[in-house]
Amino acid sequence: MIKVALVGNPNSGKSSLFNQLTGLNQKVGNFPGVTVDMKSGEAKVSGTSTIQLIDLPGTYSIYPRSLDERVVINLLTDENHKDYPDVVVVVVDASNLNRNLLLFSEVADLGLPTILALNMVDMADKAGIQINTKKLSDLYSSPVVTINARVGSGLDELKNAIISAKDLKQPREPLYPVKELAPELVQKLQERYPEKSDYRAYQMAQQLNDISYLPPDEKEWIAGVKAEYDFHDKQLKEQETLDRLAIIKDKTGKALSVSEVSFRDSMTDRLDRVFTHKVYGYAIFLAILFLIFQTIFAWAEPFMDMIDEGFGWMSGWVHRYLPEGILNDLVAEGIIPGLGGVIIFIPQIALLFLFIAILEESGYMARVVFLMDRIMIKFGLNGKSVVPLISGMACAIPAIMATRTIDSWKDRVITIFVTPFMSCSARLPVYAILIALVVPDEYIFGLFNLQGMALMGMYLLGFLMAILSAYVMKKLLKTDEKSYFMMELPIYRSPRWGNVGLTVLEKSKTFVFEAGKIILAISIVLWVLASYGPGENFENAESIVREQETGLTAKAMDDAIAAYQLEHSYAGVMGKWIEPVIKPLGYDWKIGIALITSFAAREVFVGTIATIYSVGSDFEDEGTIKSRLSAEINPDTGGPMYTPALGFSLMVFYVFAMQCMSTLAVVYRETKGWKWPMLQLAYMTAVAYLSAFVVYQWLS
Repeated sequence: MIKVALVGNPNSGKSSLFNQLTGLNQKVGNFPGVTVDMKSGEAKVSGTSTIQLIDLPGTYSIYPRSLDERVVINLLTDENHKDYPDVVVVVVDASNLNRNLLLFSEVADLGLPTILALNMVDMADKAGIQINTKKLSDLYSSPVVTINARVGSGLDELKNAIISAKDLKQPREPLYPVKELAPELVQKLQERYPEKSDYRAYQMAQQLNDISYLPPDEKEWIAGVKAEYDFHDKQLKEQETLDRLAIIKDKTGKALSVSEVSFRDSMTDRLDRVFTHKVYGYAIFLAILFLIFQTIFAWAEPFMDMIDEGFGWMSGWVHRYLPEGILNDLVAEGIIPGLGGVIIFIPQIALLFLFIAILEESGYMARVVFLMDRIMIKFGLNGKSVVPLISGMACAIPAIMATRTIDSWKDRVITIFVTPFMSCSARLPVYAILIALVVPDEYIFGLFNLQGMALMGMYLLGFLMAILSAYVMKKLLKTDEKSYFMMELPIYRSPRWGNVGLTVLEKSKTFVFEAGKIILAISIVLWVLASYGPGENFENAESIVREQETGLTAKAMDDAIAAYQLEHSYAGVMGKWIEPVIKPLGYDWKIGIALITSFAAREVFVGTIATIYSVGSDFEDEGTIKSRLSAEINPDTGGPMYTPALGFSLMVFYVFAMQCMSTLAVVYRETKGWKWPMLQLAYMTAVAYLSAFVVYQWLS
């Protein structure tokens, strides 16, 4: 097994190369000791050899500007790390070679066997740049391989280079004589750490606060040495970078020939004049969003109906053919409806991630970030806040972790605080079932589906509250910190459908298995709570109902007994306990149970509702979730329970409510205390409650 680290600038094609090499044989984990995602995978390089690839976070230099980028320097300098690589592949954009080679030169000077992978050579050709790879290899004393990560060309040559590089033991001459910057300090460190090269010893001093694997006493000793020799981190880092860029420009110029090519009328420039226009750009973005939400309902509905009916049939089949008893009831009334409440939303979740992946792969998502920066800055947010907010449409947890790229403490805290207002994929099941119940499946002018418009409205409502809350926090938090936003806009490309497919599969699988584990556990607990209860009312439910109700058919009597038992079960007691608080919002005790359980995860709401309404149901009709909710009667009015007033009240509540313990946990971890997560929980709950109250009273 050869361990290979993939390193590169953002938008260099590093992740595309990773997907080409590993295909479906990849997994997402965490780097030990940090919460940064680590993508790893395996690829065959010969009949007997396998490479294990680690896709490191994109960075412009080994000097980290964010928490994510610290992973790069920690992995590449910690020989005892379990994922310490045998070979490093630095992926560079061949059309912007000088800037990309800064990172390569730093990594190569660490002394690891390093391969330079020239990606996007076709784009360099179009720009009139011809690269002599043999000359480049000689100049930098490293193997150079040309690849096309989008189509997978050059992979065999890269694999052969990895096998050859693994056995390179001869130390290469450093590209930059770093010892000249601080000779006495480097000498002192090498006396204590004789195995360290000049550059590794220098990096121990330069990045003392970013390197995590050194024990406290070692860090204290190095800090003392830095003070003794008056080591100025920032000035020396700037000098090193400028010197390296000068060396790179001189070396690379000997391997390049550049012809005059005008970019003035390139396709990317022409498209950007439209997509980033201060008026048309926003209109196009809203139109794309509108199209996405229309399509999510139109394309997903047939598959959702099939899944819904399939789980209804499964519940009925189990109830009829398994031996009667506790196991029969648990599977038919608890587990199957609970799982059905997750599986039914796979088509919509997959479509949402499909569209997000296409926008990212095509290069358009970067333009959205650029466009939204103009709005964000007016509300006290940094342009870098846009990435977490957009990521929040998938899941708030990685979105909040993505705020590590924001340098300003104030901007980062505000972004963390408001990101959960963005409607994540876990809210989509809640919206979908409620919209299907209370919004007619009709079209305006034959084009605009009302259900799709309602879904888009929920997403826009969350975004509006996020930026309004950010504006309020901007006024409340006083600080003199200034921050800046810088990003590189990639060229437009047709999406690589293999990457899109992998993204959709990975995200959908994560949703199902992560949500599924929680919902399965809660479904079993709920079934127990709904099937057993305290006191005589529950135990004597049948005799009590038969005394109170006369003249009912056998089926109606069974339903009345089941309803009475559920109301007096442990679950019913919990729901009744909070019913006075939620009654003004139009909710009953059954919805109260779902509100309590969905604090584990928002999507649990649907599974809970499915379990609650399946307990005691007549399985002969094999009814589905939607039909059971549609048939629910409000005992106070005698009409349908799920009216438009109740449906929109619940949707607005879930737009604004925190309802996710995992998000609170990651906010605690990122802010290093309970102050911000508790303020966040209280604020979002208050906004959700008041908004839901206003909506219900207004529409009733």
